[in-house]
Amino acid sequence: MLKRDINQELINWSEKASRKPLILRGARQVGKTTIVQRFGQQYDQFIELNLEKKADRDLFEQDYDINELIAAIHFHLGQAMNPEGKTLLFIDEIQNSPKAAAMLRYFHEDRNDIHVIAAGSLLETLIDRHVSFPVGRVEYLFMYPINFSEYLLASNETQALAAIQQAPCPEYAHEKLLQLFHQYTLIGGMPEAVSTYLENRDILACNSVYQSLVTGFMDDVEKYASSKAMAQVIRHVIQYAPIESGARIQFQGFGNSNYKSREIGEALRTLEKAMILKLVYPTTQTTPPAQADHKKSPRLQFLDTGMVNYVAGLQQHYFTLKDLNNLYSGRIIENMVGQELLASTRLTQQHLKFWVREKVQSNAEVDYVVPFNQFLIPIEVKSGATGRLKSLAQFMEQTNHEYAVRLYAGKLQTDQLKTLSGKQFTLLNLPYYLISQLKQYLQHLII
Repeated sequence: MLKRDINQELINWSEKASRKPLILRGARQVGKTTIVQRFGQQYDQFIELNLEKKADRDLFEQDYDINELIAAIHFHLGQAMNPEGKTLLFIDEIQNSPKAAAMLRYFHEDRNDIHVIAAGSLLETLIDRHVSFPVGRVEYLFMYPINFSEYLLASNETQALAAIQQAPCPEYAHEKLLQLFHQYTLIGGMPEAVSTYLENRDILACNSVYQSLVTGFMDDVEKYASSKAMAQVIRHVIQYAPIESGARIQFQGFGNSNYKSREIGEALRTLEKAMILKLVYPTTQTTPPAQADHKKSPRLQFLDTGMVNYVAGLQQHYFTLKDLNNLYSGRIIENMVGQELLASTRLTQQHLKFWVREKVQSNAEVDYVVPFNQFLIPIEVKSGATGRLKSLAQFMEQTNHEYAVRLYAGKLQTDQLKTLSGKQFTLLNLPYYLISQLKQYLQHLII
């Protein structure tokens, strides 16, 4: 069984006196149901309903008050009430019953003694369209594919995990951590793919898993497309999105199609709600809050890098690769950095941004910008000499601080650099495998 960091967030939620019903959000097959079922073992009583089943769904269609509903659930499942112990009610596939979603307010207001978690594989696309949760009476937690730390734990690489959690990371661990991170980037973070690889130690054994995931996304289209015509567009986007991941895209004609910008835009936004992909928009600002410019073309971020490798036919390149920046024009490592950054925040849905300056004969682009304290920190994902970081230097010319980050295949170190105008700044050179520890290193750097 794969251990997930999100379990601690669930514990924190369960111990809060002001606890509200929890909506667990995330793409299909990232492990939502499994983590709740495992978490439920800590309770005196665990009750699970799956609202894809008519009998379970009908419980919420009878206009019971909250106490009648609870009694009906126990009777339906043949489980006696346990008023002395802690009870967790898990409502899976809640998107199938708007009445079940509305009922959550009464668990908060009248029966807060029962802990409630709800989830659903297509929930994201239906929120505010068919399903509406009571405002202020529920809270949310976001779940993503397995991150690098979780992968090390699943691989029994406990010493490697301890090394990346130690600051500064010991230099002697560098080569092994780089190798393990390459392995993780090849496989990605979808739980079934990780389990399959660790059982067989063969990436080819994972390909049927990746194909099943892609097919599952395709099969879901009919359930959340606004029309049959839009379903075709969404299928096209699912097919080509992994190939375009890491690149800035134009909606018009996406994936060598004849589809118009409006059609592709709707398809992309639908899949973004499903958390299958993200549209990462640029900002032209160098200080927080750095609003995204939706008039400029976005960069496409796909759910999982392992799936990108499979669909784009990149798996064989990993076995001779020394630097991930040399793969797919650097787009794979950019996608993985985005994947790790997204997984670092579960209480809110994070919006990734990158920075651009688009002027005639003077364009500049920095791969990511992240807020930290009162600053906006630029992050370049780039190997080679520091003199090649021209876009980063241009960002530093305009910002109000002296700190920048480069993610690369080299060792942990800091450099003191100057912009063309003579402004001095500190460059934190962070190995790829320390992405998840970024805030810890920034905290140490910015005193």
